[in-house]
Amino acid sequence: MNVLNVAAASLLVVAGSLVPHAAQAQQTGTHRTELSKNDISIPGWEAVQLRVDIDPGKIAPNHRHPGEEIIYVVEGTIEYQLEGKPSVKLKAGDVLFVPKGVIHSAKNVGQTNAAEIGTYIVPKGKPLVEWIK
Repeated sequence: MNVLNVAAASLLVVAGSLVPHAAQAQQTGTHRTELSKNDISIPGWEAVQLRVDIDPGKIAPNHRHPGEEIIYVVEGTIEYQLEGKPSVKLKAGDVLFVPKGVIHSAKNVGQTNAAEIGTYIVPKGKPLVEWIK
């Protein structure tokens, strides 16, 4: 019985950690689709790929990741703001590297959907996104 209580509590904690992520995405007009998640040759690390769609005029607000992110823009025009650097506008076919822990945001500055493929090299078991206020 005690094991069941611990398991149930663990599930509630995991489910609760997903709600802010989903709520943030809905609030900001961003939509994330996980494409793949795989262990890599570095013990305790994994590669995660997401497609991130951003509605016209909407922003993925300040956030950071516990590892590196490689962004490939697949459609539209996205303006990225990385902490300590001037903003940069990227269009389909452009690539951007975001170092571990760097606070950044992304805004769809076009009139149509904008989308990127984000490839993350991150420690297993850590939340992929930390929202910054």
